[in-house]
Amino acid sequence: MTHIEIQIPDDWHLHFRDGDMLNETVPATSRCFKRAIVMPNLVPPVTNAKMAEEYSQRILNARPEGSDFEPLMTLYLTNETTSEDIVEAKQVGIVAAKLYPAGATTNSDAAVKSLDALFPIFEEIQKQGMLLLIHGEVTDNHIDIFDREKEFIDRHLTHIVAAFPELKIVFEHITTKDAVEFVLAANDNVAATITPQHLLLNRNDLLVGGVRPHNYCLPVLKRNIHQQALREIVATGNKKFFLGTDSAPHEKGKKESACGCAGCYSAWSAIELYAQVFDELGVLDKLEGFASHYGADFYGLPRNDGTITLVKEDWTIPEQIILPNGNPIVPFFAGKNCTWKLKV
Repeated sequence: MTHIEIQIPDDWHLHFRDGDMLNETVPATSRCFKRAIVMPNLVPPVTNAKMAEEYSQRILNARPEGSDFEPLMTLYLTNETTSEDIVEAKQVGIVAAKLYPAGATTNSDAAVKSLDALFPIFEEIQKQGMLLLIHGEVTDNHIDIFDREKEFIDRHLTHIVAAFPELKIVFEHITTKDAVEFVLAANDNVAATITPQHLLLNRNDLLVGGVRPHNYCLPVLKRNIHQQALREIVATGNKKFFLGTDSAPHEKGKKESACGCAGCYSAWSAIELYAQVFDELGVLDKLEGFASHYGADFYGLPRNDGTITLVKEDWTIPEQIILPNGNPIVPFFAGKNCTWKLKV
């Protein structure tokens, strides 16, 4: 097969950042995605309807001329979030609330420290017909970083799903065989997103031959058996699993530093790399459902009109991209060959 045509896809999990960075990240995403679920972990985080509306407008202002790209906004949950915050968010069109355990990822220090105290908020989210998006990791210091996702399932997610059976929950950027099995066993209101980095890489790609900071993301890459579980489930075409890049840009200096910020910036190559994975698995016919159908269906939104075309063509992902402020950013899979390319 030398080319495929699929309905225009959506990205159900990504980070645009803010300010001048939007002039890089919004065009990169809108080149092939019609909609995207926008993460709210800015500084300060997007914790109320007014902040979400203002952020949405900044994203819209950064769209290329003629683009009809649509950001889908989310609310950042804290232990100070009220039911009124959820009602107001719903009224202005915010589609989901995002649960970060405090300290789980970039700019999550203000997030939830006492999860059980948020059950009344989950009740309101369920009542309003919004979705709950969950970064599913515990952050206790004594829990091994490679075990944090499974521990979150056992300690928290099982109880949330049982307590709120009508609440639509997206277990975001899953990384483990345990998460795949949990989603498969859960009711139809539980789904998951899967990133390109967790399909393409495992922890050897982070640590063997020296630490590779541009492959560092959170949740962290796991061992090969977990990578294989993710690849196997997308190959089945199961509708509970769909595309969410978790594209998360950081300037090169912030990745190659003592901080070593977490995140892989995949926006300029994500749909192509997903196609490469599905081709490797021999299931290119399953890509359209994963990228263009299942997420929209789960969110209760219409599928997009129109199509994109991908051609089988080797190209090299750039070593770096220069941001509007003049600083470089290293994209995911920088300098590596990609076997599929978006036809423009």
